[in-house]
Amino acid sequence: MLVEQRVTNDAKSPVVAYLLLIFLGGFGAHRFYLGKTGTAITMLILFILGWLTLVLGVGLILLAVVGIWCFVDIFLIPGMIEDDKNDMRRMMGSELR
Repeated sequence: MLVEQRVTNDAKSPVVAYLLLIFLGGFGAHRFYLGKTGTAITMLILFILGWLTLVLGVGLILLAVVGIWCFVDIFLIPGMIEDDKNDMRRMMGSELR
């Protein structure tokens, strides 16, 4: 019961994750917040390269990929938050033993 209370208090907020996705999605801010650093850095690099190469036409493809990725993340955020909660439960459970 103590573990569940702590998980509830320390869990990532879906509201914050969605706000970061809406306003800073191209930068991968929501993925940084949810602890998905590797994919967040990839998203950030694609976004920056997309803007830098927009004049060449290649950037449009990269920005489209980031846009589609952000759209897909709308549906993935609840699962990411649940995974984070499960990781916290496992970590706290092993600390208590």
